[in-house]
Amino acid sequence: QVQLVESGGGLVQPGGSLRLSCAASGMILNSYPMAWHRQAAGNQREWVATIAIGGGTNYPNSVKGRFTISRDSAKNTVYLQMNSLKPEDTAVYYCNPMGTNYWGKGTLVTVSS
Repeated sequence: QVQLVESGGGLVQPGGSLRLSCAASGMILNSYPMAWHRQAAGNQREWVATIAIGGGTNYPNSVKGRFTISRDSAKNTVYLQMNSLKPEDTAVYYCNPMGTNYWGKGTLVTVSS
């Protein structure tokens, strides 16, 4: 049974940093390109980062230069390092093996003073 568990969210002040983790069981994340998405209250889910199987990364302009996606194959985990956080980054963050319909429950990030 595939399970994805996102963690690392919390309350942070504007300008602060958080590192999110996405741990998997029942599947090898290194076998998939991986994505992070987020969904703010009342909004549609939006993509924030991808990492290819070969390690190439891509980001939308809204987070480019502030967010970094990475993976640790030994831990079967994908990370999202978020720096210079803004209030508009407040959302529930989800990881997703691209091309699958596997999703975790997400982790809430709140950026507020």
